[in-house]
Amino acid sequence: MDASTTVETQMNYSSEADGQIGYWFYDPPADKKVPLRPAGQDRHMIQVHDAWPMADTVSVDAEGFEIHDFESGFQNFEKDASVEMIFYPQVVDFVKRHTGAKRVRVFDHTLRRRRSQDIKTQTKVQRSVPFVAHSDFTPKSGPQRVRDIMGDEAETLLEGRVAFFNVWKPMYDVVEELPLGVCDARSVADDELLIMHLKYEDRDGEIYTLKHSPDHRWYYFPNMRPDQALLLKTYDSATDGRTRFNVHGAFEDPTSPADPRPRQSIEVRTMAFF
Repeated sequence: MDASTTVETQMNYSSEADGQIGYWFYDPPADKKVPLRPAGQDRHMIQVHDAWPMADTVSVDAEGFEIHDFESGFQNFEKDASVEMIFYPQVVDFVKRHTGAKRVRVFDHTLRRRRSQDIKTQTKVQRSVPFVAHSDFTPKSGPQRVRDIMGDEAETLLEGRVAFFNVWKPMYDVVEELPLGVCDARSVADDELLIMHLKYEDRDGEIYTLKHSPDHRWYYFPNMRPDQALLLKTYDSATDGRTRFNVHGAFEDPTSPADPRPRQSIEVRTMAFF
């Protein structure tokens, strides 16, 4: 690949010690011991390739990600009620259209901003996870999330194929800084996926972090526009050889302008039933 289409940057990987440790993502009571080493402490320089030349061929079932037009017009991202009432149905249609799912359920969303005044209002999850190479679910936490969300329907739904897809897009402006890097799932070995235990006030969870390998192939879509969206597969119950987990993480782009527009993005998490 031409060097002009590749950037060199740091990615926050995890070691076995990092990845297997529990980590509090909420403010724990004073009598709770908080682990001192969160994931993402094993930092490596990587090359991230421009994925636009292969935008029409990448697949959530192979590389683990796709990019598509997302003509929305929605702007009221600051109001949760509007996001849920107007934007969620657009995301559902988007996921159905590009995956063939019969049913899609949105179960949460996260707004992320670079500006310091916004960071003060973000949760610890929002501040920490984007800069760690991770995938949002594991073979254990995926089905558990279905049970958490779908209640009495869960066990019946889990008898069929279930996949989780994240929809990531800029909210207002072209992305000029902190783009989202995506790792080609075919370049990740199973034993490089490390379990990280999450502790919330009301539940426990798991995600995968990633142990470093020089074989990893990283990509990004420079200058993404608000009318474009990344589709990432973060869990798949199918074990027929298709990709089950996509690892991703934001990174500092050395080609960003000296005074970039602050990146403002939304990530919507969905579960799809086939």
